[in-house]
Amino acid sequence: MAQTTLNRRALITGRVLSTERVISPPGCEIASIVVQARPERLSELEAEIAALPGCEIHGRDPRGKLVVVTEAPDAGSLGTLLNTIQSLRHVYSAALVFHAIETT
Repeated sequence: MAQTTLNRRALITGRVLSTERVISPPGCEIASIVVQARPERLSELEAEIAALPGCEIHGRDPRGKLVVVTEAPDAGSLGTLLNTIQSLRHVYSAALVFHAIETT
């Protein structure tokens, strides 16, 4: 690839980038999610969430709350996982309460 002069137009159109120059960040995304759900369906929901890749249940309140800790390779995957949990049946809400990028 020929060297492109760095200017506003080249930056906006992406001509200054190539696939060889894009480097994925090391590590992964770690997050905690508080899930509010129907208390009578908590055990069922806990099993569904634990079956999702990278999810672990670290806290449970019988009144309908779960604390989920998850690990994802990137922010997009983490967002998808949060949306998946929010869309599970019997979930009232799922809120991201902690997020960090773990570097290797």
